[in-house]
Amino acid sequence: MEIENSNSTETPASPTLTLTADIVSAYVSNNAVPVAELPALIDRVNAALVSLSAAAQPAEEQQKPATSVKKSIANDYIICLEDGKKFKSLKRHLMTHHSMTPEEYREKWNLPRDYPMVAPAYAAARSTLAKEMGLGRKPAVTSEPEKAPAKRGRKPKTA
Repeated sequence: MEIENSNSTETPASPTLTLTADIVSAYVSNNAVPVAELPALIDRVNAALVSLSAAAQPAEEQQKPATSVKKSIANDYIICLEDGKKFKSLKRHLMTHHSMTPEEYREKWNLPRDYPMVAPAYAAARSTLAKEMGLGRKPAVTSEPEKAPAKRGRKPKTA
């Protein structure tokens, strides 16, 4: 004869319930606790975990940008939408002050993938400088191979 369980729809344990069970079992295994006090202990631990999880979850407010996306790009600077400060290059500021990568920043503010992280004038100046230095080009092929430097060593002995 089979006994039917009235709780046939088992629900998975919540993370808080699992943590409560783990904490209480660890505490009881190392401390003498009367059986009559177990329900109160479980309630206190569970209440503490619930209050911690509620405090840990920030309110999901939609943060407003410090300026409009259109106005955030000027020729000489770019404005951070997080705090409204002006920068020539935004990448380092995002990581040090907001712990965000450029991809996370673009995703948070729904910016296009080609949204610049550097002011246009600054990018142009760096490009010009790199071109003047000859960066990005292969060196010109010389017709004569370079001569190897003279071998170093001792001078031969003369008798």
